[in-house]
Amino acid sequence: MAKLLITVTEDWAFCSHRLPTAFAARDAGYDVVVAARMGEHQARIEALGFRTVPWAIQRESLNPFAELAALIDLVRIYKQERPDATYHVAIKAIMYGSIAARLAKVNRTYNLFPGLGVVFISNAPKFRLIRALVTPLVRWALAPATARLQVQNADDLALLNGLGISTPGKTDRIPGSGLDIENFPETPEPIGETPKAVLVSRMLGDKGVNELMDAARLLKTQGVKLNIILVGAPDPANPASIPERQLKAWVEGGLAEWLGKRSDVADILKNSHIAVLPSYREGMPRSLLEAAAIGRPLVAFDAPGCRDLVHDGENGLLVAFKDASALADALKRLANDADLRRRLGHQARLDVERSYCADAIRAQLKAIFARFA
Repeated sequence: MAKLLITVTEDWAFCSHRLPTAFAARDAGYDVVVAARMGEHQARIEALGFRTVPWAIQRESLNPFAELAALIDLVRIYKQERPDATYHVAIKAIMYGSIAARLAKVNRTYNLFPGLGVVFISNAPKFRLIRALVTPLVRWALAPATARLQVQNADDLALLNGLGISTPGKTDRIPGSGLDIENFPETPEPIGETPKAVLVSRMLGDKGVNELMDAARLLKTQGVKLNIILVGAPDPANPASIPERQLKAWVEGGLAEWLGKRSDVADILKNSHIAVLPSYREGMPRSLLEAAAIGRPLVAFDAPGCRDLVHDGENGLLVAFKDASALADALKRLANDADLRRRLGHQARLDVERSYCADAIRAQLKAIFARFA
């Protein structure tokens, strides 16, 4: 049986996002092995029937010695496993995995950009320099005829093809990682209480949290009855992380509730009325997909990834990029119109069932694996 090695930095990321990929590869006839930094999710991966290989990688590291050690360890893994194909997830796995694949003479590589991240978003001098260094390396990584690129939205496809990192004939657009909609059943919104707008994400500036708080300030001055709930934790390893003291200041100022990182997101969404994510750029915004599955209307900036999912006036409201006033107007409109919320939310659920659920993504991936095996 042919072997596919899935290379991802964290075991939890495999469990949360890559299970449809692994099942699709198994459906296509591959023996699937997972290489990642292993922790508490290793046992779950193995219980699902996938063998695991620990990889000494640090997702957040920029230390050149640590990065070299991670590359050497991955080369060792590839030469030891001798896979027929590899599936690399995100930029580090793509770069290091491509080097290891060439040295181990792997027949085919699949390379997923689930989003372009801070390296491609930020215009800070440090990240402009990293981008200038990384772009030719990724272009080299995807140069072989047997290397395929996967992206999750139209903007990423155009950008990466435009940079010469791949070509349209070698690029597959897969709209998301696949959502298990059984865990996010369509649920009527709560009745008889002040509407709640929920943002679920890491607490980062480029998730639009600052603009959402500016919108909350406008809504408060207008006397709009709407509670804004923030769900997620800061990410100190990310330069865009919002300090905890700022989050607490917003709470003390009556602009929002902050629940921190939670494992009961589905229940929080079921008890909400609106899902909001004014992100600057996404691959395919999973938190909005989860809210859409439950039947909540979506509010987002007209930004890459978000505009692929949110269709203005159909399943949510799409507002001008970084425009806090327009964001406030959209939230006010939904807060004051329960019928509109229900109509948009039901269409959002139908969209997930048709295009974004785990079965739909699994079928797409299986076809790709079978075609290029």
